[in-house]
Amino acid sequence: MDDVFRVAHTLKGNAAAMGYDDVSDFGHALEDLLDAVRQGERDVTPELMDLLFEGVDTVEAMVDEIADTGDASTDPSDLESRLREMEERGTVGGDEGDGVGTDDAGSDDAGSDDGESDEAADADLDADEDADEVGADDAESDGDASDISVPEPPSAAADLSGPVAYADVTVGEAKMPGVDAALVLQALDEQFDAHATDPDPEALEDGEYDERFDAFVGGTEPEVLAEGLEALTQVESMTAVAVEGPADGDADAAGEETGADATSDDADPVEKPAADAAGDAPDDEFEAADPEQADSESADGESNDADPESADGESDDAGSESDDAGSSSGGSGPTSGDEIKSIRVDVDQVDELYGLVEQLVTSRIKLRRELEAADAESDTLDELDKLASSLQDTAMDMRLIPFSQVSDSFPRLVRDISRDLDKRIDFEIEGDDVELDRTILTEMRDPLVHVLRNAVDHGIEPPAEREAAGKDPTGHVELTAERERDHVIIEVTDDGGGLDPDQLRDKAVDEGVKSREAVEAMEADEAYDLVFHPGFSTAEEVTDVSGRGVGMDVVRTTARDLDGSVSIESEPGEGSTVRFRLPVTVAIVKVMFVDVGGTEYGIPIKSIAEVARADDVEEVHGNEVVRHEDDLYPVVRLNERLGEIDPSAAEASPAATADETPAADGGVAVDDESAAPGAPGPDDAENAAEGAGSPTDGGMLVRIREETRQVALHCDGVLDQEEVVVKPLDGPLSGTPGLSGTAVLGDGDVVAVLDVVSL
Repeated sequence: MDDVFRVAHTLKGNAAAMGYDDVSDFGHALEDLLDAVRQGERDVTPELMDLLFEGVDTVEAMVDEIADTGDASTDPSDLESRLREMEERGTVGGDEGDGVGTDDAGSDDAGSDDGESDEAADADLDADEDADEVGADDAESDGDASDISVPEPPSAAADLSGPVAYADVTVGEAKMPGVDAALVLQALDEQFDAHATDPDPEALEDGEYDERFDAFVGGTEPEVLAEGLEALTQVESMTAVAVEGPADGDADAAGEETGADATSDDADPVEKPAADAAGDAPDDEFEAADPEQADSESADGESNDADPESADGESDDAGSESDDAGSSSGGSGPTSGDEIKSIRVDVDQVDELYGLVEQLVTSRIKLRRELEAADAESDTLDELDKLASSLQDTAMDMRLIPFSQVSDSFPRLVRDISRDLDKRIDFEIEGDDVELDRTILTEMRDPLVHVLRNAVDHGIEPPAEREAAGKDPTGHVELTAERERDHVIIEVTDDGGGLDPDQLRDKAVDEGVKSREAVEAMEADEAYDLVFHPGFSTAEEVTDVSGRGVGMDVVRTTARDLDGSVSIESEPGEGSTVRFRLPVTVAIVKVMFVDVGGTEYGIPIKSIAEVARADDVEEVHGNEVVRHEDDLYPVVRLNERLGEIDPSAAEASPAATADETPAADGGVAVDDESAAPGAPGPDDAENAAEGAGSPTDGGMLVRIREETRQVALHCDGVLDQEEVVVKPLDGPLSGTPGLSGTAVLGDGDVVAVLDVVSL
């Protein structure tokens, strides 16, 4: 709650500093309601959260308008009134709702009165709130006076006029300590006659203090000083006490009076040193801390809301560390040892760099083939290979972003849908730190939104129906992401009613998707795949959320276009799981080239478990299979399948979940993690390919990873393996079963890269 309150407080202050009073006033209403929640004066209810979320949407709309046109056109007055009403009454919709919230100062007092009356056990607190607050401050000061010892004042404190108050100011751990201290000094300049600090102002502005410093302020009482400093967001905590006798401890009363007279007669020079000290710091650090901000915030008594950490929730550590480094290096003190750990780079520049790396990979392949054609060897080319591979890995890593960039918006989505449908949902996210390629995450956002909508609308039953079935009336939806080798597994799981295979079969027949004979021959897993057919929907009626039969076919198409897959597991009455299997990166892929009837094709290395001679092919019930340990792998002859691709044969086989097993004797293990000790690994696949490259009578078998598809591909020969730039198929060729894209080789040849799942 403190963090959320701080964001609203920063919004209000920054909007006021920039002159956007509508945004500032509205942010003030949000801040006051959040403060009431933070203080325990208002309970968090669904109705209160509805208002806060509506407020967030309004703020986003106003900020977008300012970004586009320079001004906010949205009128938030109605919502602002409802926020004030919720803050003061705990409900919305009373007869006097329109009359609530006259001005900021009045609403602040009203909110304070409500809070005091809710918690006070003594009637005197309501009788004279102002006097009670002063008394509390006095009591605190008296108590502090016995606990805190006033340190030796700095020499600059000798010119302070009495009475003098001492404050032990704690800023705490800050990203920009110099900026925080400078804003505190500015507030002291604006509110009080004169002050002196230890360390001196220059050192404070350079951030050369250990989270706290001493301040001696002339012409004020401890409670006044405490009130002024506690209003600053930069101050984590502080205690204020009166300084007994003259500030320097040496002058007598007459001397003090003389000093006071001299000070009062020449007030401007007393203020000037501190103001000049603040002015020595870099100008850009104080642009937000305009003195006019104090005027704009005079209604609520806060002198400065230009929060130096206004980037909270908006910027990354790069901006903070950059400002921190600039602050420390720009001062007069010793330079800080902090380093700038990160920089901001436009995504277009990253994409351009990635495109250049793709061209480098293609040129490298072309150069190697030319040298091989000339029967020449070059150690320099081997070195270039290593450098290009390192550059490629770095460029690919730069494109990776955490899953949270997409998933952070999903809790709000699930909440809004569940509120519209009058359902109770407990939504959890795990693995949001898993990283994927930016392109993949961008493309997968809409499919994930659709699947989550289905889980809430179709999957989770209404509370009464769940209770009747002996379930918790609150449904559970979970979104998980997990890294698995070169892939990421994303699952959406719900504990709703699940899918009934028989109902799916009947629906498919009724809608003309499949014939009765076809659906009766389907296993349960195949029946679940019917939901991916265009126009197919299990919803009894169309709602605003779903039920039109549009979406799940697009979900599968999007996953396949990204060289991934999607599958469904379900248990009637227990719930369903939609599982996506997606590559971590795109574009540059290591493939193994195979010969099929004199034509070269590519198979992604990440899909291959083993390469072996086709000597052990058996026939079981009229189908060709090959044995691997205790499993049977159906043999797919590429000569037959690629001669004429049948769209009806493009359905993906169910993905198994068993762990990969060691390579069989006589084969080449492509996955080094699955190979037995001493067995050849992926680096040996090229050597094996050279030995088995020429077509044999029996041909070669490429066994695909079990978790991808339990199948073995038969080809005439294995040729080579290389990293290539794979371009997806567009236009009329998009979505062709069995093909994931094409690769342009160094000699200009275009090679089709196979999609082993849909083949």
